[in-house]
Amino acid sequence: MARDTAQAAVALGGGHGLFATLSALRRLHDDLTIDDLTAVVTVADNGGSSGRLRGEFGVLPPGDLRMALAALCGDDEWGRTWADVLQHRFAGQGEMNGHVVGNLLIVGLWELMGEPVRALDWVGRLLGAHGRVLPMATTPMDITARVRGAGEADPEAVTVVRGQVEVATTGGRIESVALVPEDPQACAEAVDAILAAEWVVLGPGSWFSSVIPHLMVPGLRRALAETAGRLVVVLNLEAQAGETTGFGPADHLAALFEHAPDLTVHAVLVDASSIADDQARLEKDVADRGARLVVADIAVPGEPRHDPDRLAEAFRKVVDEA
Repeated sequence: MARDTAQAAVALGGGHGLFATLSALRRLHDDLTIDDLTAVVTVADNGGSSGRLRGEFGVLPPGDLRMALAALCGDDEWGRTWADVLQHRFAGQGEMNGHVVGNLLIVGLWELMGEPVRALDWVGRLLGAHGRVLPMATTPMDITARVRGAGEADPEAVTVVRGQVEVATTGGRIESVALVPEDPQACAEAVDAILAAEWVVLGPGSWFSSVIPHLMVPGLRRALAETAGRLVVVLNLEAQAGETTGFGPADHLAALFEHAPDLTVHAVLVDASSIADDQARLEKDVADRGARLVVADIAVPGEPRHDPDRLAEAFRKVVDEA
C-alpha cells in the first residue's frame, strides 16, 4: 500500500550485495512504499574488466556501478533485455575477452560527457532505471587493509595489503581498512541524497572491501552522522572466505562499529538461519546501540544469497513499523 508521505531511500555498497538490496528496494519503489531510490556505489575495484578499464583510461572502475544499474532495471521486457545487455560479458580469445558491455557503455559516455554523474544519469535514462546510481567518490581510490597472520612464518605479524581484490582474498584476519588517498572527495550528489533520505541501507556485501569503505570517505561519514534518515544495516548470510573467514553476524556488526563508533543505527536486519550460534551476543550488541534487531527469512532457501522478494518484505516491515 502506498504511504501518505514521501519516502526516499539510499542504499550504500557494491557488487552482488548492493545488487540484492537494490533489487529488493526496487520492489518497494514499484509499489510506492519508496518513491525516490538512490544507489551510492563503492568505486575501488582493481580487478577484471573494471580494473583493466581503470588502468587504461584513468576512470572510476565501472563494474559495481553497472551492476547497480542492472538491478534497477524493470521486470518488463525492456528492463530485462537491457539488464541482460548491460551484464553481457564477451568471450573469445582476443583483447575483448572478459570485458562487459555495460562497463564499455559507461566508460564511453564518461569520455563523451567528461562528467561521471551526468553520464550515469544518461545510462539510467536509456535503461529506464527505477532510481539513480552514483559513485561514492569522484576519483579512483585503493583500499588497504591491516592483516594479522597473513604469512605462515609469524601468525601474529601484521602486514598491509593494497587493492580491493587483494583485500577480498587475503589470508589472515583483517583488523582494519583504509583508503588511498585517505580523504577522497565524496560525490556531492551522494551526500545530498543521504541528507535528504528517510531511509539509508548499508550492506550486505563484501564487508571490508564494499561496505565499510563508505564510512572511510569523510564527506559520506559526515552525511551519515547528520542525516535525519534511519540507518538499516543488513548483515551478510555467512562469512566470506579470505575477507571475513570465521565471522558470525555479531563479528560483522562489531567490525562496522570499530570503523565508525559514532554510527547511529535504527535497525539491524539478519537472516534467521544465520544467527543460531550468535543470537544472544547479537541481540545484546544491537540493544547496546539502541537499535532494533529484525530477524527474518531473507535468504534463497538452501543458497547463500539474499532473496529479493523476501528482502523486500523485510524492508517493508521495517518501514511500516517505524
